[in-house]
Amino acid sequence: MKSALLLLDLQNEMVDPRGKVGAHGLARIVEERGVLANARACLAAARAADMAVVHVRLGFRADYADCLSVAARIGGLKSNRAAIVGEFGTEFHPEVAPAKGELVITKQCVNPFFNTGLMTWLMQNSIKRLYMGGVATHLVVESTARFADDAGFAPVVIEDICAAPNPALHDHFITMIAPAVGAVTSTEAFVASASAN
Repeated sequence: MKSALLLLDLQNEMVDPRGKVGAHGLARIVEERGVLANARACLAAARAADMAVVHVRLGFRADYADCLSVAARIGGLKSNRAAIVGEFGTEFHPEVAPAKGELVITKQCVNPFFNTGLMTWLMQNSIKRLYMGGVATHLVVESTARFADDAGFAPVVIEDICAAPNPALHDHFITMIAPAVGAVTSTEAFVASASAN
């Protein structure tokens, strides 16, 4: 089964203390959990194994005309002028920046399959197993895993490259939801598996 590694929303806005979302505590949790260091290890292992890598980010036009969601959290993004394409917040953190040739998907919602070319690209490349992780666990990671399962992919969540503002949200998805729609693994197991192939 051909695989890809999906790194989800590991962008400055979320994971850097200067980010407009990260500044409210998420960046601290990302640091405490070692998310970026673990993601960097997974990225290196995927590249060494010649596995496909996809970098996903949230990014809007400056006027937010491309933002469809009317959820309460969107008001906070807009009022803070967060996740605007071309600004610091939508750049990937340097520890996990894309390499030349790696696919970058910019989305305007939680689900990276919605209104993007991600599904088409995965199908064209005969990829079925999707290793994934990022922030926040209960938003982009959960949405990606659920949709991937519905679409016939095999999602595998790398637990220690995920984080959520509230640990209970992270734990609920990892223990209750992810095993029902796919599988859960760790950086250590992913690196070992990638190097064995």
